Amino acid sequence: MALKRMDNVGIVVEDLGEAIDFFRELGLELEGRATVEGEWAGRITGLGDQRVEIAMMRTPDGHSRLELSRFLAPPVVADHRNAPVNALGYLRVMFAVDDIDETLERLRGRGAQLVGEVVQYKDAYRLCYIRGPEGILIGLAQELS
Repeated sequence: MALKRMDNVGIVVEDLGEAIDFFRELGLELEGRATVEGEWAGRITGLGDQRVEIAMMRTPDGHSRLELSRFLAPPVVADHRNAPVNALGYLRVMFAVDDIDETLERLRGRGAQLVGEVVQYKDAYRLCYIRGPEGILIGLAQELS
């Protein structure tokens, strides 16, 4: 199975409104805002109970997205040496793949470690986070439809 595309890049911020304004000024379009919470979300990230405000920004060509997140719970952390998914700054790069299980198997051979669990969101996606080389946080998403 082949890698399909880079889906989005996530950045954790303290001031979501200011970040949206900045990236709008840069040329991105606000695609939508939402609050993400619930048991399924905490299982992907390994954080347990979480509540996050997100804003999805889209490049003008519609091919790339930037997900801006503001963690309401749990609070952000400052230690980037082992940065979990709620650290300020770079969060992760998300890649869309054909088969998440086959991709995980291949990447484990290169030292990748699963962060939380592989979970299914509705009938739409299977998702997980892994730690890649040097602890880089990477998300994998398999569309189910």
